[in-house]
Amino acid sequence: MRGMELESLGTYLRTRRDRVTPELVGLRAYGPRRVPGLRREELAQLAGVSPGYYTRLEQDQAGTASQQVLDALARVLRLDEAETVHLHNLARRPSVPRLVRPEPEHPHPRVLALLESFGEGAPAVLLGRRGDVLAWNRSGHALVAEHLDFRSPEDPENRPSVPRMFFLDPLHRDLHRNWRELAEVHVAYLRLTAGRYPTDARLAELIGELVMRSPEFALMWAQGDVRDCTVGTMLLQHPTVGALDVDYQVWLQPDSPDHHLEVYTARGESDRDALRLLTGHRADGGARNRPRAPHPA
Repeated sequence: MRGMELESLGTYLRTRRDRVTPELVGLRAYGPRRVPGLRREELAQLAGVSPGYYTRLEQDQAGTASQQVLDALARVLRLDEAETVHLHNLARRPSVPRLVRPEPEHPHPRVLALLESFGEGAPAVLLGRRGDVLAWNRSGHALVAEHLDFRSPEDPENRPSVPRMFFLDPLHRDLHRNWRELAEVHVAYLRLTAGRYPTDARLAELIGELVMRSPEFALMWAQGDVRDCTVGTMLLQHPTVGALDVDYQVWLQPDSPDHHLEVYTARGESDRDALRLLTGHRADGGARNRPRAPHPA
């Protein structure tokens, strides 16, 4: 499937401008307004740039914007840290980036050693740049995708994809009682990733596929939200152990900064019991089910 055209600086500015009402920035609104948020002239005045220059920014015709201008726009648009990073990433990308198909990702041996050191008591999943599962321990696999083959991450071209599972796999969707909340986080993080890697053809193809095949993804993507993904809560209805609530935290990997390790911990005593039951149910996998180290990256 061909990839979609990735977001431009102008498109992002327009969606963010629509969120900011005059009252939010201390302006008085007179009479009916044709736009839901600030007018271009109002935003330009508040950011200290000329209306003509800001209009060219929204039309992607102004060339490279300075850091000072971008920071001023971020301030007026009330962007948080992740949204501001995304704004700067979009400003740096070429106007017409040439998509490049990167080589398949491979987990670093040190990350696999860390994953194995967790044993089965701490479910963990190693994710790549685009949300592909690069490796998992047995309990991580049992927690988030026990209906899939444990060895599936070993095939670089057919690895489980968390974004695809969330929007295209009914069994994975039914696992999450707070599916919509988590789905919005995944879409917002995918947008942040797209700003970091505007030439990644595999990423463009993934986004294009999800827009075409999932109306819910398309609607969430059109909202333009950006968010980092570091901690959160998953409320599960697990097919093996029933209701199970876990917190996740993301560990960044110095050896492979595109990859992050998600580690899951039980929220309460009943959740700990369910997690122990789940890991005990899978403990018969033994050494043959440990992640195998692929060839070096």
